[in-house]
Amino acid sequence: MQSILMVAHLLMAFALIGFILLQQGRGADTGAAFGSGASTTVFGARGSATFLSRATAVLAILFFANSLLLAHLSSRRVESRSLMEDVVVESPVAPAPAVPADVPSIPGRDADVPVAPAP
Repeated sequence: MQSILMVAHLLMAFALIGFILLQQGRGADTGAAFGSGASTTVFGARGSATFLSRATAVLAILFFANSLLLAHLSSRRVESRSLMEDVVVESPVAPAPAVPADVPSIPGRDADVPVAPAP
């Protein structure tokens, strides 16, 4: 659920950036306003909202709602477990015998080797 919301969040963020960059600024028609005699529209009356401005507003509302939902879901997580909780401690392995039982001993050669006491 959270991964789907995160992907939707990223898509909305990129779409919001694109919609904002596609729109004209308020002062974009300033040069035409001075030459055409429409001095009331220099930085004032905006007129009706365009499709891009309405779509940007709706997308911004959805983006913020999704942000709040993601924050709520991340705060309701169950307590996190440590990686060390899954580690199983094994008992130490018994040491191997110094000389295996099935290997014949060589006379004179094994006399110098100390023999480990039996456990």
